[in-house]
Amino acid sequence: MPKVDVYDIEGKKVKTIELKEEVFGIEPNETVVHHVLVNYLANQRQGTQSTKTRSEVSGGGRKPWRQKGTGRARQGSIRAPHWVGGGIALGPKPRSYNYTVNKKERQLAIKSLLSSKVLEKELVVVEKLPLKEIKTKEMARVLNNLKVEGKAVILLAEKDEIVQKSARNIEGVKTLQVGTINVYDLLKHKNLIVTEDTVKKLEEVYA
Repeated sequence: MPKVDVYDIEGKKVKTIELKEEVFGIEPNETVVHHVLVNYLANQRQGTQSTKTRSEVSGGGRKPWRQKGTGRARQGSIRAPHWVGGGIALGPKPRSYNYTVNKKERQLAIKSLLSSKVLEKELVVVEKLPLKEIKTKEMARVLNNLKVEGKAVILLAEKDEIVQKSARNIEGVKTLQVGTINVYDLLKHKNLIVTEDTVKKLEEVYA
């Protein structure tokens, strides 16, 4: 079983805890992580891009010149695709890019990234985050005490408005709840900060 140190908000080591092997100690599966990441990004696409076909462009209701005798190529409409201002042939239309992946694949991807954070010593476990008021300066001080450098995700067991609002103005720091955890944010942010309650909740959900 992997073991990690637990710190208080002053950055002092409090104790060491054991993590469940099946959540934090598996062999990371990069293929599944990539598959789930592509799915996540595809599902974020709005798919609102659109072009007009020749039937939707205004004008072009009559033949621009007679069929024969002008010396020019025959034309049926000034809104054909080869005309400037004409319709677009085979252009994009609004569509949904959403598709689903297997629930077990999503869970395996999350467990792979959690295990990867442990292996690379990028998982920081805090005993609690007992902030008394919404204060960005206080949250920045806590992160400094924990020696967190670079981008970080603060993962909470449940909604905590004080922590979320204290962290939202710190560049490169994002707060998530166990229910909203995703591969994109875990990959994008180097450090993962969790409380002991979050660890227990993750082990309940993913074990």
